[in-house]
Amino acid sequence: MTDQKKTPKSSEKIVKKRLDELKPFEKNSRTHSDAQVAQIVESIGEWGFTNPVLIDEKGMIIAGHGRVMAAQSMGLASVPCIVATGWTEEQKRAYVIADNKLALNADWDTELLKSELSALDDLHFDLNLIGFSDKEMKDMFLEFEEVEPVEFQGETFENEMILKFDSEMTLQEWYDRAIKEGVECKIL
Repeated sequence: MTDQKKTPKSSEKIVKKRLDELKPFEKNSRTHSDAQVAQIVESIGEWGFTNPVLIDEKGMIIAGHGRVMAAQSMGLASVPCIVATGWTEEQKRAYVIADNKLALNADWDTELLKSELSALDDLHFDLNLIGFSDKEMKDMFLEFEEVEPVEFQGETFENEMILKFDSEMTLQEWYDRAIKEGVECKIL
């Protein structure tokens, strides 16, 4: 006979809960800067509250701490919630981490993302609402330019680009990106 693990449940319906009924998980390792909470506020302002807060039967927040902080700063009295029922304390603690980490493990189809962002920009949609920083947007749309061959310290390069970086980490990021895109690079 196999040992079957009890699967935790969550309500299939969304319920409204007053913010004063909700308690943050004290050991939540995910942080939310004021700037990120402001982004969530803008998102809720544009699209409404599209992602309910996940809570346990006692009102402890399992997922949605940032959304609750945004709702508080907006002066909302209540938020939509889904109630997790029958979860063990271990399952709740683990999901607080898993909810954030699993989303971070996804990747982007960069070409499709660039196409979609360009289309939205052409439609004059406020791209600040999407969450990418100005630097991320610039990096995404910066292309490598072709130049005439240049003689440099006795070596001829088919293409040469001189870049100035703020930090070594930025240099490494661009170097890795160039290599990934098939550009032969030398760091001088």
